[in-house]
Amino acid sequence: MTAAHVLDCAHFDAHRCRSCSWLGQGYGDQLAAKHEATRSAVRGVLDGRPEPAWLPPVPSRPEGFRNKAKMVVAGTADQPTLGILDPRGGGVDLRDCALHTPGIVAALPVLAEFVRRAGLTPYDVAAQLPVGQRGELKHVLVTESPDGELMVRWVLRSTALLDRVRKHLPSLRDELPALRVVTGNVQPVHQAVLEGDRELVLTEDHTLPMRVNGVVLHLRPRSFFQTNTDVAAALYRQARTWVAEIGPRSVWDLYCGVGGFALHLAAPSREVTGIEISADAVASAERSRDELGLTGVRFEAGDATSYSLSSEPDARPDLVVVNPPRRGLGAELAGWLESSGVPHVLYSSCNPGTLARDLAVMRSYLPVRAQVLDMFPQTAHAETLVLLSLAQ
Repeated sequence: MTAAHVLDCAHFDAHRCRSCSWLGQGYGDQLAAKHEATRSAVRGVLDGRPEPAWLPPVPSRPEGFRNKAKMVVAGTADQPTLGILDPRGGGVDLRDCALHTPGIVAALPVLAEFVRRAGLTPYDVAAQLPVGQRGELKHVLVTESPDGELMVRWVLRSTALLDRVRKHLPSLRDELPALRVVTGNVQPVHQAVLEGDRELVLTEDHTLPMRVNGVVLHLRPRSFFQTNTDVAAALYRQARTWVAEIGPRSVWDLYCGVGGFALHLAAPSREVTGIEISADAVASAERSRDELGLTGVRFEAGDATSYSLSSEPDARPDLVVVNPPRRGLGAELAGWLESSGVPHVLYSSCNPGTLARDLAVMRSYLPVRAQVLDMFPQTAHAETLVLLSLAQ
């Protein structure tokens, strides 16, 4: 693959879908631009601190990498579209989107046929009707594991059609032998919200095993997991390598999710604590820990900022891992880290702007190493891993 390699997409060329805003650029050029933009953002807030040693960026496959499809269902039950909505609220079918993994691309036509067979009426966003008369099926969300297994979530306005889903589920499982988890998610409000708070699991299995670097992470229906499994694996490997060189005796993993960083950083004679607001994610992390037979690793459901601010100085770890959402750490947690005295921080960021903002607050820390990992080809987004050490 050369810097000039450009992914062809008929939907993009016809202006039916422009989500991949960098699709016209060669992939090598995309990677170089992300590296330079992130490096520039970090450099701009160092204020006299030395720039970190930047490792070469980690590339991704430019297509077939996306392990989750978030498809709006539109059209009719007899002729559904799975994809996005056009400006008038009509469906644009993207079942052949080149970003999705091959297993997802193969599954989407089968799922569209299931909509027809089960008579699942798509929700009509544009219809001038009361919400209860607009239809039922809003989205279908599909996740593929590295082992080729699938989780399918039907996002519905109500539970009115759940019996139809249950009735036809055996035939769907016959057609999709890789299907492991099926749920009905209830999203009743007429808003641009992907999913609701109520999840009804329709299969015996409640989690999708995601095998990453020999660690099996158990993904529940509403759990967060990185969009790009291969690059997520590289992210965890790099974190493990850097942390092994430091050799901390104690680690906190804040925003730990289903335990990706915490479980990769577990080691003999090391105490690892993962903090995550979602109790379901904590349960998944604990299951993975127990299956691996790890000792010295514990997880706790709680707010990362509150947990940190309430800690006693003598209980603070040798290293803190932070993997916040796009909004970043925020002034309170970044300020706590600045005054905490923790020797090392490993920051995994999906937003160079908020990474730079937080590093500007954490002035006592020197960025030692950094690397861009291309989690999101064809867009301006990327993941950045930065190792920071407290200035002596």
